Amino acid sequence: MPVVKKILSLKQYNSLSKHEQLVQGVIESIEEGKLTIGDQLPSINTMVDEVGYARKTIFKAYEELKNRGLIESRQLKGYFIISQETNITKRMALLLFAFQSYQEEFYKTFRKEMGKRFQIDVFFHHNNLTIFETILTNINGKYGMYIIAPIQDPSVVPMLQSIEPKKLLLVDRYLDLGKSFSYIAQEFENVIYTSLIQLLPKIKKYHKIILYFNEESDYSPLSIRNAFERFLKENNLNGIVKKNYTLSTVKKDYLYFILGDTILWQVLRDCVRKKYKIGEEVGILSQNDNVAKEIVFGGITTISTDFIEMAIMAAKHLKNEELTQVIMPSRLIKRNSL
Repeated sequence: MPVVKKILSLKQYNSLSKHEQLVQGVIESIEEGKLTIGDQLPSINTMVDEVGYARKTIFKAYEELKNRGLIESRQLKGYFIISQETNITKRMALLLFAFQSYQEEFYKTFRKEMGKRFQIDVFFHHNNLTIFETILTNINGKYGMYIIAPIQDPSVVPMLQSIEPKKLLLVDRYLDLGKSFSYIAQEFENVIYTSLIQLLPKIKKYHKIILYFNEESDYSPLSIRNAFERFLKENNLNGIVKKNYTLSTVKKDYLYFILGDTILWQVLRDCVRKKYKIGEEVGILSQNDNVAKEIVFGGITTISTDFIEMAIMAAKHLKNEELTQVIMPSRLIKRNSL
């Protein structure tokens, strides 16, 4: 077998450990065209017999090659070449809700922090359980690391627990997978409630508050709605939850609490068309900050986690390969829209 011969030839180099000889032997065999996509590697038992190294050493080398995205293991069949990108240190799968502005900020920062030697493939599940399961089934076992914004549904837990804990990092949303799993997530209910309390003097000047909450399209957890309804009840305020916004229905003396950016821009456009003054005649409160919200109409008040900081922390976790369990603080950013 050409790959075995290549590994045996590397034994003469005392600077290489047994592990490095095995990994380098496969990489050089790929680069020289002796191994191509679809080719099967020798089994661990065969490698033990031919090369003379311990099973543990060979298994560890194969695991590193899997982490680099060069090979995959197929149940009861063995190990197969799936990529010829040998310059990649590690191949990662990033599974997000959708490419909204704040998630784009996360991705760009994460991409920059990880550097060029890491291949990052991006997938979107759109808060759809069927899509989530399909993607996870297709990518499981093919990447060295999985960075996933999970759907907060109990059925997702066993799917994620099928991934080795050290290879999985949950971001944005929290799910209890056990003590050995890492996460960098947000907390919603307490943050939303305390932020609304801080804004109470400004909120009281409006006749009615409308929360646009669509769990499917806004990717927002039920805890936000719970916090909003608790705030209304405890402060005896006139408010309602609506699933969608109907164009041209914006009204004076209403406060709109908007989670998704699509509805936000629709409401703002209608305010412009009706010549309503944002922050005086119509109030706007939004979730998840970005540069546009900092600028338009003198600034939109937001409740937001720092997604750039989240991305930096995620990259640090992956480089250090340590257990990380962090609930990111969110903050109220007061601007002129209330």
